[in-house]
Amino acid sequence: MSSPQCVLELRDVSKHFSTHRAVDSVSLGIERGEFFSLLGPSGCGKTTTLRLIAGFEEPTSGEIRLNGASIQHLKPYQRNVSTVFQNYALFPHLSVRENVEFGLRRRSENHIGKRVAEVLDLVQLAGKESRLPSEISGGERQRVALARSLVLAPDVLLLDEPLSALDPNLRKQVRAELKNIQRQVGITFLFVTHDQEEALSMSDRLGVMHAGQLQQTGTPEEIYLRPRTRFVASFLGALNWIGDIGVRPEATRISKQPPGAEAPSHPATVAQSTFLGNCVHVEASLVTGQTVVAEVSRLGDNFVAGEQVFIWWQPADELRFE
Repeated sequence: MSSPQCVLELRDVSKHFSTHRAVDSVSLGIERGEFFSLLGPSGCGKTTTLRLIAGFEEPTSGEIRLNGASIQHLKPYQRNVSTVFQNYALFPHLSVRENVEFGLRRRSENHIGKRVAEVLDLVQLAGKESRLPSEISGGERQRVALARSLVLAPDVLLLDEPLSALDPNLRKQVRAELKNIQRQVGITFLFVTHDQEEALSMSDRLGVMHAGQLQQTGTPEEIYLRPRTRFVASFLGALNWIGDIGVRPEATRISKQPPGAEAPSHPATVAQSTFLGNCVHVEASLVTGQTVVAEVSRLGDNFVAGEQVFIWWQPADELRFE
């Protein structure tokens, strides 16, 4: 049974294209006001899941519920959800204001001007209302697309990799703004991304998808520190595999002397050491030929190529999977 706070629920939802299972028995509940991310590699089914919720695809089986009511057979315009597309889908011949108010005109809303002005102020586009999309920056076009959806006050806002077209520095700035806007308006955001850093930094909770299946849901901390599968552990951050044991680079220790008997250790040879500002990235080769990465403090020992060292970790930092 879903939580009383659950605004969006997927119950055993599948989508097949011929023999391909793009979405395979996904069950998920998202709470009102939550920033939830679907994270996974290309082709994992995350965008298809978003399209099923939006109404652009119909599930092969299963049920989609919004505010407790089934919506899987409703047309997109009959669902109180709105989508921010990867390419923004702005009307090039309409001004910023006209793009934002387009949906309200279709809904015959009163006080259109006031509502549009409020949203444009929220996304920091006040004063640019009369400009065309070609006359503003990529980050500003992303804000127009966001404002066009926010102005409709949807129960759930769906975002299909909206930051992917931005350069890396602008992406960091815009994702911080996006999270801040979500907190201000209190609308449920469902954010689709393949970028682990985006999902970890923005989400209240996230779900990791692989091969059409939802592998794990939880807070960023839960999924990073306690992954349930090898795929989740490997996809969400770097990982050293020593046999069947996974250890994060930041939990991997390197020393010139062997540790105490309580810590597992392996002799190794330093391959290279790279200064990264806040830490030093050390690559070392085990006797098996496997390369292990350790992220160590820049204030600690210096390690040079060819040096004999010991790789070790605390047992509590081990990740094990069946």
